[in-house]
Amino acid sequence: MMPSGALSGATVVVAGAGFAGLSAARSLEARGARVIVVEARDRVGGRVWTLRSQFAGRQHAEAGADLIEAEQTRMLELAREVGVHPVRILRRGFGFYGPDARGRRRVHRGPGAFQIVPRLLASEIRDFSLAEARWDSAVARRLGRTSVSRWLETLDAPPNVHAGVRGFRGFFLADPEELSLLPLVEQFAENGAPGRGEVLRIREGNDAIATRIAKRLAGRVLTRTILRRVTQRANGVTVAVDDARGARREIDASYVVCALPASTAKDVLFEPALPPPQHDAIAGLRYGCATRLLLQFERRFWKMRGRPMAFGTDLPTGAIWDGNEQQSGPAILSFLAGGRASGELQAILADEGEQGVIRRIAWLGRPARLVASQRIVWEQDPWVGGGYAYFDTRFDPLWRDWLARPAGRIVFAGEHTSIKWQGYMNGAVESGLRAAAEVESLALCP
Repeated sequence: MMPSGALSGATVVVAGAGFAGLSAARSLEARGARVIVVEARDRVGGRVWTLRSQFAGRQHAEAGADLIEAEQTRMLELAREVGVHPVRILRRGFGFYGPDARGRRRVHRGPGAFQIVPRLLASEIRDFSLAEARWDSAVARRLGRTSVSRWLETLDAPPNVHAGVRGFRGFFLADPEELSLLPLVEQFAENGAPGRGEVLRIREGNDAIATRIAKRLAGRVLTRTILRRVTQRANGVTVAVDDARGARREIDASYVVCALPASTAKDVLFEPALPPPQHDAIAGLRYGCATRLLLQFERRFWKMRGRPMAFGTDLPTGAIWDGNEQQSGPAILSFLAGGRASGELQAILADEGEQGVIRRIAWLGRPARLVASQRIVWEQDPWVGGGYAYFDTRFDPLWRDWLARPAGRIVFAGEHTSIKWQGYMNGAVESGLRAAAEVESLALCP
């Protein structure tokens, strides 16, 4: 990328060293800006976090964002640019474990309700498509006010469909009672069922991308540094942060990229205040509860000929998939319990320990000996308070565009600001690149 010169001499503070913030910082430097990254955690990567020292055999697994789909091209381009290697995994896609039409629990080799729901949503998908998938339409307003559970009730859907849709909480991180029908309709209208094509992860660990970007930045990356206030002036901004010692300091800059989750950005004091709908959008966005459990076993007992190695379920154990298929030696099973399942899985672990979880996955096969265990509860993380954003029936669809709208010299990024890839690493990366382009555009056309 050839710098335009518009950002030469400009200083940009990037708040947040997740994939959105780091992608923005990298692109801003390529455009000629001087960049300072501030990050509240003691590491970079945000919700991309690879655990490396907790397992036997020098293995690693993802505590946060894990799977990359082949059409998520920004992620794959970034991986190539920083020199890490995406590898294909889960070649048989996702199956589903839950009741069939007769109420018998069994392994379904296809993705269950992800195949059924598009047919049930045909009229809603048609109307949403007629409205050009716009969230400022009357169609979106109607869908946004309807919960998924209420929609199922109006259909008088059978129990196996209810169970299959509850299994979606492993994808949306919200139960049918909380999730708006609008994002479900959008998913099938725009993207279809997730995980249908090639699935990949980074062989070296997903957070290797973040650490490599951070090391190659010319500017400083200040960890354990918390954004507290952004004050705008006609010709610049002043950013107040609390540093690693708890001392308040101020940084003068030309622009700010706020790449914090909305759940954290709502606590930042913006002077002057953000426009009311933007404030309401940030304050009103919810983040789904998410517990990631990683169990390392002596062998891959869930691997069977012709059967997937990834499953959605409606159980408290949540979605389950092979967490280190690309590595030799012991095998790691990854659980993602989203929505109410997060608390249910934590209760099982508190009352019965890991063996209580293992008993509940006997349908996968005869368990091997457990070697190691790690649990990460994302709703207990003070810098996000959940896994990723979801839209409930209280979120006004008109607010969505405000999540990504610049406010003077402040530009916003993060997976929650992405339209097509909200909730994905790809959405975070794209939003960071978009934020850098917007900063340059503000400099060229103030």
